[in-house]
Amino acid sequence: MCNSNVKSAGVAQIAGRPVLQPAGNRVAAPEVARPLKKSLQKSLSMPASYDNAAAAAPKSAGAGDFARAAAAASPYHLPPTPAKAAGARAVPSVGAEKNRKAPKKAGAVLPVVTFAALEAFEVAGPAGSIAAAQREHVTQAQAQRKSRIAHYGRTASFSRVEGRVGATATATATAAAARAAPVAAALDEKRCSFITAYSDPVYVAYHDEEWGLPVHDDELLFEMLTLSGVQVGADWASILRRRHIYREAFSGFDVEAVAKYTEKQMASVSAGFGLDLGTIRGAVNNACRILEVRRDFGSFDKYVWGFVNNKPLSPGYKYSRKIPVKTSKSESISKDMVRRGFRFVGPTVLHSFMQAVGLTNDHLVSCPRHRVCCSSSSPSAAA
Repeated sequence: MCNSNVKSAGVAQIAGRPVLQPAGNRVAAPEVARPLKKSLQKSLSMPASYDNAAAAAPKSAGAGDFARAAAAASPYHLPPTPAKAAGARAVPSVGAEKNRKAPKKAGAVLPVVTFAALEAFEVAGPAGSIAAAQREHVTQAQAQRKSRIAHYGRTASFSRVEGRVGATATATATAAAARAAPVAAALDEKRCSFITAYSDPVYVAYHDEEWGLPVHDDELLFEMLTLSGVQVGADWASILRRRHIYREAFSGFDVEAVAKYTEKQMASVSAGFGLDLGTIRGAVNNACRILEVRRDFGSFDKYVWGFVNNKPLSPGYKYSRKIPVKTSKSESISKDMVRRGFRFVGPTVLHSFMQAVGLTNDHLVSCPRHRVCCSSSSPSAAA
């Protein structure tokens, strides 16, 4: 019994022959592709300018030539090719200017970039490589120009004379340095260790010529006593550089002249030479005390040298760190001078004064000045 719902059999062509078969076994014919939307067709289609460029480019041309041809024919701007990047600045076409100025319409389609254009952009290299090559080229050009103009203004005779003069000066300087090197090395090696290559030249000269030498002149003793008091809180180098100012301010350290300074003169000296008024008053007071010592001992020299029995002390220090800032002898002299009315004569100041005038020979035993100071140790030897 036939079902009315079953579809009627159909005829199908199999191997060129019609075959009767049910409708359900029939091979479905391929569907006709539906037409794409109009906007999608426009986005997938190549612009006419690319078609023209493909037709204009020869078959043997590479991808780069095709990209350049397409860029020249297209109103759109593609990524720059190597030739365009290295050359002058490109001038936009009229069509590009119009496209730039015209407002974008709704639903506008962006231009399609082909694979050839992307390949041409990759050939251009990474960003900055062209600029680096240009900088390297400029550097090489400058170096070549310097090498070309290095001889400008020089003649052959001038070069020969300059070479001879330079060789002679070099030989002379070398010989002088060779002669002076052993002497300077020996002196630097034997000096007291607190004299270094960085010491002030004024201080070095003071060490080599004055420091530790026995002094028996009252004016010079008065000068060193004053400078030792001023030196507190400062260094000897700065005091020695201003030594001429102190000599002029205190009349060459004439004891009798300084002892007669009035208050008005002291104020004038302080304002004129820029010295502390208290220092000036202390020096004037000490000058008056020296006059009193002269009446008692005959001279200031006999007074101070009497504390060491007219013979300098020689501790024989081997290391500068062993040299003290004050000793029991400086303390005893300080007490006696304070008792007599002297000012700025503490134990530390007195020890510095003793070192300066040779009452104690604090040069290191390795220093050549140690032997010199010992050889002239008594007043008779100094006379």
